[in-house]
Parts: sequence; C-alpha cells; structure tokens
Amino acid sequence: MPPPASARSGPVFPPPQNAGTDLLIVAGEHSGDEHAARLVSALRRAHPDLSIAALGGGKLEKAGAQLLYDMTSLSVVGFVEVLKNYGLFRHLFRELLQWIERYSPANICLVDYPGFNLRLARQLKNRGLSRKGGGSIGVFYYISPQIWAWKAKRRFDMAETLDSLGVIFPFEVDCFKDTDLPVEFVGHPFLEEGHAPGLTYAPDGPVLLLPGSRVQTVARIFPAMAEAFAQYQKKNPADRAIVLYPSDEIRAVLEKVLATRFRHKLPIELVSNGGDGGISAKAVLTSSGTMSLTCGLAGIPGAIAYKAHPLTYFWARRMIKVPYIGIANLLLEKSIYPEFIQGGAKPDLLAEEIDNAVSDHVKIKNTGEAADRLRQILRGQKKDSPVAWLASRMI
Repeated sequence: MPPPASARSGPVFPPPQNAGTDLLIVAGEHSGDEHAARLVSALRRAHPDLSIAALGGGKLEKAGAQLLYDMTSLSVVGFVEVLKNYGLFRHLFRELLQWIERYSPANICLVDYPGFNLRLARQLKNRGLSRKGGGSIGVFYYISPQIWAWKAKRRFDMAETLDSLGVIFPFEVDCFKDTDLPVEFVGHPFLEEGHAPGLTYAPDGPVLLLPGSRVQTVARIFPAMAEAFAQYQKKNPADRAIVLYPSDEIRAVLEKVLATRFRHKLPIELVSNGGDGGISAKAVLTSSGTMSLTCGLAGIPGAIAYKAHPLTYFWARRMIKVPYIGIANLLLEKSIYPEFIQGGAKPDLLAEEIDNAVSDHVKIKNTGEAADRLRQILRGQKKDSPVAWLASRMI
C-alpha cells in the first residue's frame, strides 16, 4: 500500500471489513507499528472476536488488524522533513477524520507519533466525537510523547483530550501528576513476556551498524558509519559488519551509499530486521531511538551517531532540554554510549569507538552491568500489561 504521489491523488481509506469497528489503531513509524502489533496480537488472543482496523504497517496487518493505510512508508522526523510532506499529511489527516466520522469506531488507541496523533485527539474532541467532547469514542494513548524532553505543556492538552495514557517508562507517571489524566506505567514492550530481544552480545560476533528507520536519517548518517567501519576494518581485516534495515526503501538507500562511496567491496551484510533469527554482535554504532535502547538491554558496547537536517538540528538544540539523545543514557543518567551528533559524527572518531568497544575490557564490563540496571529500571512497579490496561478501558 504505497504512499500516493501527491496529496491530491491521496488514498481513500477502505470501509471496515466488519459491520462495526471495536478498535482503531493509529501508529506512524516502524517502532510504533511493532509495538502496536504486539498489542493487537495479545488483544486478539484474549478477545478473538474484536474487530480492529489500523493505520500503521505490515506488522500490524500480520497481527490481524485491517490495514487502512501504510503509515510507515511516510516515516519522517524533523521540522524540515515534515514541511516537505505537509500536503500529504494534511490529506491523510482529513481522510482519517472523515473515516472516523462515517464509521464511528468504538475506541481509538493512538500509539506514539505525537505530531499527528495529538492533533487527531484534539480534533476528535472539537468535533464532539470523543468522550471528552461529548461523543461515544474512547481515546487512549500508548507510549507517551517525550514531554520530559520538550514541549512539556502538551500534558495539559493531553489531559483535555484523552481518556487514559499508558506509559513505558516508570518516571513518566510523575510527569502528569499536575493533571487529572489517568496515567499508568504498563511496562516496557522490550521486557514483556515472550518478546524476543533480537540482539545479543557476542565477543566473537560482527560489528553492528544501525543507521535508523527513516530514509532521510539513514541517508545522512550511514555514510559516516560505513566509512568508520572501513577504517576499523583496515586494521582488523578478518572482521565484518551487519546492517539491519526495516524496509525495502531503507535497503535501497544503504545499497546506494555502498555502491557510490566505496570502490572496494566492504564486508558488510544487509539484513532485514523483520527476520526470525536473532543477531549477535560485539560492537555497535547506532542511531538514537528504539534500537539504541535495544543495544543497551543486550549489553552490546558501542556509540550513538546521529545527523539531522541542519535547520532541524538548529531548532532542536533550542527546544530539547535533556542532556542525552540516547534512551539508555537518559535512563542511566550517564553516557554509557558516547554520543556523536551532527558534525561530531566523524568517521575517524566512530572508528575509534568501534575499536574501544571491541578491545576495552572495562567498557565491555560497564556495558554489561548497565544492561542489568536498565532491565531493573524498566521493570519498575507496573500494575497491568498494555493489553490489560487497554482492554479494561474499552467499551
């Protein structure tokens, strides 16, 4: 279900497959698609007769939701990137509201993706469709916007428009204590029973390169990552690297970089992270985001490298109020993964970090201990699982 060429030729969402829709899921990125898919799978096991529709991606569809539109094909981040796609997002937003007004799902669960989803919650209230607006639709939010990093005042708007919020970090509950929004810590998805970690540490494994899940981000940071590995590999010719990618669009970007920037063939293997097998690695260079936390929980030593559009970076430096961009670093309150951002993400510095991750026994030990601490933090004192939280609030 590819995105349209322009907003004018945008999609018209199909009608529900069943007479009524019990739940509509809206998830906009690959990580949100993955988390929402686990939620849907668990819901359908507990309540097999539920009718579920979704804006999301292939994993949600595989979990049993009717996929109205593949939002993961539009995964962008940053002020400039959003502006470039503004017409399309506006069309999708308008089309989704029309679909909701026409088919009136009983409940809506918004998963992360705050730029789109918070506006949707506001419109549902303003149009009298949601319970908060006097209507019948329950509106719930799973995986909170990072109000602890920026735009903290959004919590008041969320309290006005949402019926309940399920958060995945224990400290997030206190971020909303000055509102009347019901907020519950439901545990982090990576620590749910049955979740396959996907990554493990192995001192004899390959080097892992994780440039991200967004086309623009990958195009900016992967050249530096690949060059860093090339420099490291000259001194360690027996070593190889693996790059995980979430979609064919990302694979095409990776292949283009390797084909145009490197005359000699690097021992780099491109592997879909949608496969069934786990990956073991001895070192990692990762973009910020979900995968950086995965690496932290796996205890794989390495570093974070990230590049945004220059205007996006200029804006973000003035808006974001946290000392780190890596979730593992934020939770631990220390730089277990050194961060190389924007112009600081130089190949020679990143190559040195790969070498440190492989040969520095203190760094290896510290990363393993940090993994244990991260698991303790994320287990917290949760009351319910995400599926129990959502199911108990749906009508």
